Amino acid sequence: MADRAAAVAGVYAVTQPRADLEAAVAAVLRGGVRVVQYRDKGEDRQRRYAEAAALRQLCEGYGALFLVNDDIELAAAAAAHGVHLGREDGAVAEARQRLGAGAWIGASCYDDLARARRLVAEGADYVAFGSIYPSPTKPDSQLAPMELLTRGREATGCPTVAIGGIDAANIGEVAAAGADAAAVVSALFGAEDPEAAARQLVAEWQRNR
Repeated sequence: MADRAAAVAGVYAVTQPRADLEAAVAAVLRGGVRVVQYRDKGEDRQRRYAEAAALRQLCEGYGALFLVNDDIELAAAAAAHGVHLGREDGAVAEARQRLGAGAWIGASCYDDLARARRLVAEGADYVAFGSIYPSPTKPDSQLAPMELLTRGREATGCPTVAIGGIDAANIGEVAAAGADAAAVVSALFGAEDPEAAARQLVAEWQRNR
């Protein structure tokens, strides 16, 4: 797993279902991504476990952090490095008890700085704000002001992740605004060439930090 002090940083890939998911994740890892969150809302638990376990092993081969979206039990079963929790996905304390002291626990905080403070006090390791831009993945999401990326870090002392509508055209703005990481979905996993997309995103991020 990536070094804990710098694990949540840079381009943070959030998967979306595709037939060649393992190959696509391998491609973004070759492209320089070092954080991968497995996100799949499907009902086939056996398939989801098989995918999560395979992706965790793949990420470990690249020294990358592997997280599971929403599902604490799936994160435990797949030996993920941690879990990312939204509003309806269980408590930070529950995740900590199930996954252990060394697990990474992230929390979606939308546009709510008070929520970020509370969840970090409960044990979250990083907080995510967004949507920063209109999101094709969650078109009804309320927009969060860019200033939360720096205010969130100042208020919590934890890494802040920007999410929502981030692509190669705007990731530089997110980097310059002070986010520790930028979560990217469609611009990676909707791309014809995920490796090339990852390299471009990583380059834009590094150029603007």
